[in-house]
Amino acid sequence: MDLTLKLNARFQPKHRFELEDVLQEMLEKERMGEITGGGTAQNSDGEIMYCDIEIHLANDRPDSVKWLVGLLNSIGIPKGSVLQGIRPEIEVGTLEGLAYYSNGADLPEDVYKTCDINYMIEQMELAMEGIGRMYSYWEGATHTALYFYGSSFSEMKKKIEPFIAAYPLCRKSRIEQIA
Repeated sequence: MDLTLKLNARFQPKHRFELEDVLQEMLEKERMGEITGGGTAQNSDGEIMYCDIEIHLANDRPDSVKWLVGLLNSIGIPKGSVLQGIRPEIEVGTLEGLAYYSNGADLPEDVYKTCDINYMIEQMELAMEGIGRMYSYWEGATHTALYFYGSSFSEMKKKIEPFIAAYPLCRKSRIEQIA
């Protein structure tokens, strides 16, 4: 049985491959199937909108699909993801997503020279106290997007707000819920 996992995730291909590797390992271990491919969809400015992973299940028994759904929910994928290729399609996912857009064009030049986005990422992950972490990113012409997934969008946002208010590189940024 061939299925497609349409991930409501903004993962660069290299980050999608990490998930594919985990799924492949579990499918092989249980002799349930294999990963056969994947892809990434982008909007007109190049930002990732979603990605998919193609899965071949070794059989088409309902308990095999149920096992796969349980696996997907247990490893943590974003809410709004869909297992396609069966009717009805099955919505999967337990994680909520937060996209943080750092302004890369409208701040004073000295801010870009004296601040470090890697420090910013580190501080945001520390502030999230294990409820979320960064999974991927995207660098656009005027913004850099950082994609965090975790147990609660509102809690992740609440935890990083004090840092965002204080760190100069965070000025003129925006946050969106993406899952």
